[in-house]
Amino acid sequence: MSETQPRTTDNIRRAADLFDAPSTAPSVLPALFISHGAPTLALEQSATTHALARIGQNLPKPRAIVIMSAHWLSTKLEISSNPKPKTWHDFAGFPPELHKIEYPISGHPELAEHIAAALETRGIRCRVNPLRATDHGVWAPLLHMYPNADVPIVQLSLPKHYDSVACYQLGASLAALRDEQILIVGSGSITHNLRALRWDAESVDAHAKDFKHWLLAQMKSDIPAALDWQQYPKYRDIHPSDEHLLPLFFALGAGQRVSVVHEAMSHHSLGMDIYRFD
Repeated sequence: MSETQPRTTDNIRRAADLFDAPSTAPSVLPALFISHGAPTLALEQSATTHALARIGQNLPKPRAIVIMSAHWLSTKLEISSNPKPKTWHDFAGFPPELHKIEYPISGHPELAEHIAAALETRGIRCRVNPLRATDHGVWAPLLHMYPNADVPIVQLSLPKHYDSVACYQLGASLAALRDEQILIVGSGSITHNLRALRWDAESVDAHAKDFKHWLLAQMKSDIPAALDWQQYPKYRDIHPSDEHLLPLFFALGAGQRVSVVHEAMSHHSLGMDIYRFD
C-alpha cells in the first residue's frame, strides 16, 4: 500500500477480503464518514449540525479520535503528533466570524507514535508530523460533536497517490483501535463538484443524488464494487478530483457494515451525508 497500485478487480477484491468484520462488542466504537461541506458548517444550526451534535451526545465518549481529512494532502502518509495543534482557517472569501473560531483541541503524540509504529510493522511507510495545524475538515464538524474540544485528536494525511483501495486498507489496518474506545473518522463529502454549486438554490442535482444512492447500495451489498466507484458513468461530474470521497473508504475499511446517520443535499450539488460503519 505504500506505493501506487494498479486498479484491477483482483486487487480490489483482495483488499476487501483482507480483514474480517470488527468485533460487535458493546464497547467498540464505530467508524464514521462525515460530509463536512463548506467551512460555514462551523457557523450553522441545521439538520446536519444537529445530527453531528446527536452523534457526540449518543456515542460513548472516545478516548481519542483518529481522523483523515480531505484537506491534508501529502506525498507520503503523515500522522500528526502535534500536542497542541492550532486552528487553521484554511480558506478565503468567507464571513469574518468564521476566521475568529478557535477549536483548541489537544493532540495525542503517544497515540500518533503508536499508530506509526504499528503501520510500519505492516509495511506501510509513514512518518509523524509534530507541526501540523488542524484544518477545517477536522474542526468544522467536530466542534458540533464535541463543543468543549475535550477529545484528543490525531489527524492522518491523505497521500496523493492513494486510491480507494489504499484508503480502505489503511482503515482496515487501524480498525482494532475501535476496541480501545478510539473513534475513527473520515471527513470529506459524498458529492463534491464546486462548479455545480448554487448557493441559494432549493433544487437538487439529480445526478449527484443518484451517485450517492448508488454508492451506498454498493457499500451495503458489494464492497469491491464500491471501491471501484469510478465505474459510475460520468463520475467526474460528481467528483472532479478524488480527495473529498477517499476518506469514505478509510472509514469503510475500519468498519465495513454501513448505516445512514444523516442524508441531505446542500447548495444544489453538495452531499451532506453522514455514515456509520460497524
